[in-house]
Amino acid sequence: MSWFESFVLGLVQGLTEFLPISSSAHLRLTAAFAGWQDPGAAFTAITQIGTEAAVIIYFRKDIGRIISTWSRSLFNRELRHDHDAQMGWLVIVGSIPIGVLGITLKDAIEGPFRDLRLIATTLIVMGVVLGIADRLAARDETGGRHRAIKQRKGLTDLSVKDGLLYGVCQAMALIPGVSRSGATISGGLLMGYTRESAARYSFLLAIPAVLASGVYELKDAGQGHVSWGPTVFATIIAFVVGYAVIAWFMKFISNKSFMPFVIYRILLGIALFALVAAGALTPHAGETAG
Repeated sequence: MSWFESFVLGLVQGLTEFLPISSSAHLRLTAAFAGWQDPGAAFTAITQIGTEAAVIIYFRKDIGRIISTWSRSLFNRELRHDHDAQMGWLVIVGSIPIGVLGITLKDAIEGPFRDLRLIATTLIVMGVVLGIADRLAARDETGGRHRAIKQRKGLTDLSVKDGLLYGVCQAMALIPGVSRSGATISGGLLMGYTRESAARYSFLLAIPAVLASGVYELKDAGQGHVSWGPTVFATIIAFVVGYAVIAWFMKFISNKSFMPFVIYRILLGIALFALVAAGALTPHAGETAG
């Protein structure tokens, strides 16, 4: 991998990690469209360490408060009913599904799941799901025709069951094209949470899983065509760009719809199917390139 490739892929990772459009799919597609070799699941996992570092810094006050309260609650019974202490446990519980499935499906994640036809399918299907979830949220918030405005849930309403369901949604993102934020935000909206609450918990929930995955894949960073230098460079780029995207996205969702992302996902999926059908791209483009 050249330094230019690592710069472009790091930029793509930072731009797409927190948007509900799938960063892993865009890394895969960028390489395929450019005629580069697929950077692979290990490269994706490691560069995500950069974007998760951006999450940690952006939400540092929330994270610090949760870790502090959760740690103290282990020895102080009175703190166990505190929202921050409960959030600590909910993040742990919500991380279990992706941890179990990530290890179980490791070979599929690095192989069959990277088929461009599967990516096109997940882009479209999850785009439709996100669109439905967003419409339901908008209807509740505006009251719709002849309906009272429905009060949506915040993070203080998060239960163990909902936390586990969030975790199942996050695990779906092991398939490129699903999108970690897209799946968890869609799940949150369908469970009745506000856009801001769904997005905030989505970002917090991703931290343990992404960091663990990135650290686990460090052993493969220097193998194949991807060397340490370009991987670290891409990770730094992803961190800088990712931080800016988080700040923008959290403001955007406060009063905007997810429909632009829905339309983009569906159009990209259709275009990808068309390119594969026309022979312009093979389903495994870049996987065996030198």
